[in-house]
Amino acid sequence: MQVYLVGGAVRDERLGLPVQERDWCVVGATPDELLDKGFKRVGKDFPVFLHPETGEEYALARTERKTAAGYHGFAFDTSPDVTIEEDLARRDFTINALAVSEDGELIDPHGGLDDLENLLIRHVSDAFVEDPVRILRAAKFAARFAQLGFRIAPATRDLMRNMVNDGEADALVPDRVWKETESALAGPDPQLYFEALRACSALRVVFPEVDALFGVPQPVKWHPEIDTGLHTMMVVEQAARLSDDIEVRFAALVHDLGKGTTSPSDLPSHPGHEQRGRKLIRDMCERLPVPRACRDLGLLAAEYHTHCHRALELRNDTIVKLLEKTDAFRRPGRFTQFLTACEADARGRTGFESRQYPQAAHLRAAFAAASAIDAAAIAADNDGEVVATAIRDARINAVADVRGSSQSP
Repeated sequence: MQVYLVGGAVRDERLGLPVQERDWCVVGATPDELLDKGFKRVGKDFPVFLHPETGEEYALARTERKTAAGYHGFAFDTSPDVTIEEDLARRDFTINALAVSEDGELIDPHGGLDDLENLLIRHVSDAFVEDPVRILRAAKFAARFAQLGFRIAPATRDLMRNMVNDGEADALVPDRVWKETESALAGPDPQLYFEALRACSALRVVFPEVDALFGVPQPVKWHPEIDTGLHTMMVVEQAARLSDDIEVRFAALVHDLGKGTTSPSDLPSHPGHEQRGRKLIRDMCERLPVPRACRDLGLLAAEYHTHCHRALELRNDTIVKLLEKTDAFRRPGRFTQFLTACEADARGRTGFESRQYPQAAHLRAAFAAASAIDAAAIAADNDGEVVATAIRDARINAVADVRGSSQSP
């Protein structure tokens, strides 16, 4: 039995990046042999085991053969005769098709080391087209390693485009789409993930609501970049600079979806895009297993981002109503996320990237003042029918005091 460190751990060590997890490939063993050594089996489709002490994943070397469309359409051979070279041949990209033996020997049958030096994300073989998830993974790696200068090899991008044109991307299952997207959203440049998908025409398959934004104009007065799709990518980029929260970044992605369905006669204005966007977000989140926290923040951002942008102009009672509508008093953490998403929207415009966003500070101050109201004391001093009105009036007065103090010399 031989054990090899494989995949991302080898790649990241060579790049000088922190290794998040280590995966191992076992050659010359059977499942029973690993079980006898105390390993715990976890793989359903093929034998994957957890080490009894480290908990790291150990997979039997395997080959695979395409038998049907989609991610699950493969037959596997995990016999002890499968070599490490055969196992590496089934992997997606050359930079992932690397292994290190127990004595430190690098196994690199497909030129992965050269591609690391040349900053290329390149497919191992034409078998790449057999698994549509690889389209998403190529886009994810392009976004993850963009700051190092990596790019998708032209031949690989051609294969990705051919897969989309041949309908292979239609077989992508929702769980895998969201898993790769969630990972990309957590990375340093999530907007590049969606741009890479669009470059090979996959965006229209997996995120048609986002793809529909490209080519849709906006008023140049407010959006010098004009194109709504470009604006959305700029907002996602700004959200990544402002916050590590997946929820904030997802809200940035979906906040303007309604503009993709604006009537041509209304362009470049987008009346009612907020409510149309809510429906599109719900449809997307029913199609994909998007976490509820992402969905709910996205819905808030879609409906109320224009209110937030006008915060300095809103009446005091309207501000309190906005706080109520966004459930700020019960969910203050989410309200903070909402303000961050709105700031990303304001900055996600050509020439506005470093502009201050005083609306957020104003609403934070208003929320702090309104939250300081002693609702219990007000309830004790009033009859049941007027309690809600009395609390709201007290909050409005508190917000008015904040505005008054901020305008004092």
